[in-house]
Amino acid sequence: MSDTKTNEIIPFSEVIKFHGHSCPGIAIGYRVGEIAIRELLSSRAEDEELVAIVENDSCSVDAIQVVAGCTMGKGNLIFKDHGKQAYTFMNRETGEVLRISLKKDVTETNPEFARAREKAFSPSATPEDKAKFIKLRDKATEDMLEGPVDELFKVESVELEFPEEARIFKSIKCAKCGEMVAEHRARIEDGNIVCIPCFEDYSRN
Repeated sequence: MSDTKTNEIIPFSEVIKFHGHSCPGIAIGYRVGEIAIRELLSSRAEDEELVAIVENDSCSVDAIQVVAGCTMGKGNLIFKDHGKQAYTFMNRETGEVLRISLKKDVTETNPEFARAREKAFSPSATPEDKAKFIKLRDKATEDMLEGPVDELFKVESVELEFPEEARIFKSIKCAKCGEMVAEHRARIEDGNIVCIPCFEDYSRN
């Protein structure tokens, strides 16, 4: 990928502020968002010009929202529950699509950190165990932020059909609970409009 672009990246401190703490997970998302911005845009997305498809719901996604400007509310963050550290970014203006996947898990590259984390979250954890975990967590975060891109990630251009742009749907009242529900998420039950939680699924299993 080209490294000649001088795109503006939001500081990592802003991601920590949004997420609540520093950890390797948001460092992964920060690097992923950084790659996407440098390769596909001149700055974070203001609208839906950049679409992110994330395949997990880990800490990394918080960083991607801050760095890349892809959010659920704007409709340019799409979640697929695959449990994979893989992220696809799509530039609607240029048609470019970039898939970024983590080559090795943090616990694989730093087994001492993995052991410290397990110990720190055990019922018998001591203050010393927790302090050691925080120290190793910070080191793992730093390694993720500073490591060479080609050692940490597989970055490839791919072909993928672009999703439809986000649409605003009318809200209607559920006949059972009385709460408002977007019409494209509503169900029909006994001739009445109901929300998904109120809808009684039919099954013969």
